[in-house]
Amino acid sequence: MKKASSNPQTRQWQDLGRDHHLPPFTDYKQLNEKGPRIITRASGVHLWDSEGNRILDGMAGLWCVNVGYGREELAEAAARQMRELPYYNLFFQTAHPPALELAKAIAELAPEGMNHVFFTGSGSEANDTVLRMVRHYWAVKGKPSKKVVIGRWNAYHGSTVAGASLGGMKGLHGQGDLPIPGIEHIDQPYWFGEGGDLDPDEFGTRVAEQLESKILDLGEENVAAFIAEPVQGAGGVIVPPETYWPKIREILDKYDILFAADEVICGFGRTGEWFGSQHYGLKPDLMSIAKGLTSGYVPMGGVVVRDEVVEVLNQGGEFYHGFTYSGHPVAAAVALENIRILREEGIVERVKSETAPYLQHRWRQLAEHPLVGETRGVGMVAALELVKNKHSRERFPAEQAVGMRCREFCFDNGLVMRAVGDTMIIAPPLVIDPVEIDELIAKAHKCLDLTASAVLG
Repeated sequence: MKKASSNPQTRQWQDLGRDHHLPPFTDYKQLNEKGPRIITRASGVHLWDSEGNRILDGMAGLWCVNVGYGREELAEAAARQMRELPYYNLFFQTAHPPALELAKAIAELAPEGMNHVFFTGSGSEANDTVLRMVRHYWAVKGKPSKKVVIGRWNAYHGSTVAGASLGGMKGLHGQGDLPIPGIEHIDQPYWFGEGGDLDPDEFGTRVAEQLESKILDLGEENVAAFIAEPVQGAGGVIVPPETYWPKIREILDKYDILFAADEVICGFGRTGEWFGSQHYGLKPDLMSIAKGLTSGYVPMGGVVVRDEVVEVLNQGGEFYHGFTYSGHPVAAAVALENIRILREEGIVERVKSETAPYLQHRWRQLAEHPLVGETRGVGMVAALELVKNKHSRERFPAEQAVGMRCREFCFDNGLVMRAVGDTMIIAPPLVIDPVEIDELIAKAHKCLDLTASAVLG
């Protein structure tokens, strides 16, 4: 348990949290016993807590602060828009310039042939929209039986009822009688955890082939779409074997179903391309976006839609779906400025050619640590596996909670590194430089040593 703070202000904030706040994805009893860490300010790639500790944010907030903290341009863009038009909706056949200009800017960056955007307030809302839109699309085409969406086990597509159903995290499914009807799942391309004795390429092909088997089992006439993240993020940074996406593309080309790429994490530069679909040469019909769209400075999401899908939607009458904050003008203004920064400063190009290769090189060096069974990553996202035995891939007993212990060592020693079970993951701001990458690796190594001492003796 974390040592109680001697700072009266910290204790006051923690008391407010216990007395009034219900945070997301939290064991409330456990948190109330120790109190939350209070983050008070941030700059660049670093955070400061109420105790004055400086912490390198290896998770870019929650996969989202791509241009780093403290960008005055984004604050100024929000303030200008608030003074001019703080809010108006996109209902009632109205629009406003920030949303329209942002839709055009996104279309210029998206894969070829994707020129329309439906705006939402988050990635979860975006994936809810995907579900509604693909079913509406098939109904308009005169094929209303095509309703089933196939996802992957351990994928994450948000925590709303539809988002959690599309995702394949069984912990989420266990609360609230999920998934809802019309959602099916196939295995994830997680070679280290589920590949057994198979060669990674053989495993990648075999897992991809489950998509075809599921389509045939359900009947092509009943399947609306397949949804997947180019790289599974919250599931543990699952980077698929090289054979996986080519086989998936082959299957998608063979059958009359839509492909929805969840780009909430991979979008806006995370892989070294503007979108993960471009990194893997995919051709999605819909792309859900959020997070890096505004670098997390204000909430915003959306669905980028292929022209052929839009042509069908144009014939379908009213689409009974939307949100009060769809295309919020302040969020759109911030997103436009964020995209300008990413483009004019060449941040995505620098990630691809300089900083991501350096990060991945340094990250792979952690594989030498006795506690690490595998390192993997792409672009500015990476993972390592904590194991009891490097050669057999044997895990520690679940009750030891080795990943969470490592996470706490990291926070206590100035690094945010997230634990997904016993998989440790990072996704730092895209603006991290080589000196800061060295700092991240040094702190990660120190915390691995502390974890090894705690669990191995």
